Amino acid sequence: MQNNKTLHWVLGGLALLVLPLVLQYFGNAWVRIADLALLYVMLALGLNIVVGYAGLLDLGYVAFYAVGAYMFALMASPHLAETFEGFAAMFPNGLHTSIWLVIPLGMLLAAGAGVLLGLPVLRLRGDYLAIVTLGFGEIIRIFMNNLDQPVNITNGPKGIGQVDSVKIFGLDLAKRQEIFGFDIASVTLYYYLFLALVLFTIVICYRLQDSRIGRAWMAIREDEIAAKAMGINVRNMKLLAFGMGASFGGVAGSMFGAFQGFVSPESFSLMESVMIVAMVVLGGLGHIPGVILGAVLLSALPEVLRYVAGPLQEMTGGRLDASILRQLLIALAMIVIMLLRPRGLWPTPEHGKNLSRPS
Repeated sequence: MQNNKTLHWVLGGLALLVLPLVLQYFGNAWVRIADLALLYVMLALGLNIVVGYAGLLDLGYVAFYAVGAYMFALMASPHLAETFEGFAAMFPNGLHTSIWLVIPLGMLLAAGAGVLLGLPVLRLRGDYLAIVTLGFGEIIRIFMNNLDQPVNITNGPKGIGQVDSVKIFGLDLAKRQEIFGFDIASVTLYYYLFLALVLFTIVICYRLQDSRIGRAWMAIREDEIAAKAMGINVRNMKLLAFGMGASFGGVAGSMFGAFQGFVSPESFSLMESVMIVAMVVLGGLGHIPGVILGAVLLSALPEVLRYVAGPLQEMTGGRLDASILRQLLIALAMIVIMLLRPRGLWPTPEHGKNLSRPS
């Protein structure tokens, strides 16, 4: 039994390693979809800490994604040097920060933003908490959209371009590489980086889930008053959940900025937050494999449906817009899934278990 389980893990690992090389033959667009799916897996796992473990409905999670992306864009582009003369004197070519500094900074900055969000909403629950976090997400987006006056920090709606790619030990992931005679595209190199970060995130999430902190979060989720009566510091545990969840969003955002080479407020709309929440709920609240499944499906489905929406548009004589038709198909798929699997596609075995024992 143990040997079979090990074999499954080995085969799964090999499949993940070979996947981008296979997708390359069908075009780099498919590898790019896999890259973005991995970023969404990281975001969904981070939000799962807040929503799935601690039971705090956060509709503004995309704000931490934006914080990480803009942090990387400012620290790895010529924007600050072009805007501020004093900065240009110190860094004539702009600030080009190493990834080994960017990832910890992205985690710390986003975690700090998460704690700042958590402080004023500690006493809120349910719908009220959702409304406040939704407002926080929109405030950050509008803030980034308008912070080009009176001092140009974010370049407003025009966004920040010329963002550096990731360089690891001298290897520039933006450039095509030839390894052992194989031609490896840039998007494939980014795939392996994102896969490593996702695996690290999964390990952290499993360790948190089985720790005293994870069990305290779950106790708060099930009954906050009972958790407080058992001696759990509810205030600190909630702040820790917001901070820990946000930190993964910050890392995903910084990687998104490097991957795109361009950051603008349009990438961090309310719809993004809704989609990330849908990934967690649709996959299975509090269950890591379910959250991963939900993130992969919901991030890849819109791209796959591009090939379905086109022929359907032709069938209607072009009267329906392909993008609207695609959104309609996604909504229908989500409705069907929630009707057939109300607890998610892959729910946690413990969640909703009946505590009564048969006599």
